[in-house]
Amino acid sequence: MSGWKVSWVVVSAAALVATGVGVADAKVLSRADIAKLVKAHVAEVIDGINHQDTIKATKYDAKDMISMEGGRPPSVGMQADREGLGAAFKYAPGWRLRLVEETVDVPASREMAVYRSTYFQDSVENGVAMTQKTNFLAGFEREPNGEWKIAWQVVAAQEKPHKK
Repeated sequence: MSGWKVSWVVVSAAALVATGVGVADAKVLSRADIAKLVKAHVAEVIDGINHQDTIKATKYDAKDMISMEGGRPPSVGMQADREGLGAAFKYAPGWRLRLVEETVDVPASREMAVYRSTYFQDSVENGVAMTQKTNFLAGFEREPNGEWKIAWQVVAAQEKPHKK
């Protein structure tokens, strides 16, 4: 590695550590490492949803994130996502998500990642346990500070809610 590249890596790592980004984020991550990181981020988001914690559930939203879901207009921004989740938690306090399968696609550029998954959404409607198979698609982008954030997300039901 040439001298300027080594210096850039050292200076960049020091700058990221000073701003709170971990040293692991300072290095150039492999595609497999990015996929693992994205899966870990989504696992935290799902844990936030399952514990009705809007802050944790939106921890990885980009400030101008776009969210789309059937049956409602798109929303733009982290704050709108927090407000929507807060309303959903009040409407369906028993709402929980269970992972069925997930995949992360990372192109050779390693500047973005596409998270694709299927979940069961469990809730209670009029005292009856319900479930619904749902697709979740999210585009992650690496921000200038090295953090990976959700730039956009789409939720699409595969089926109507039915008794669990």
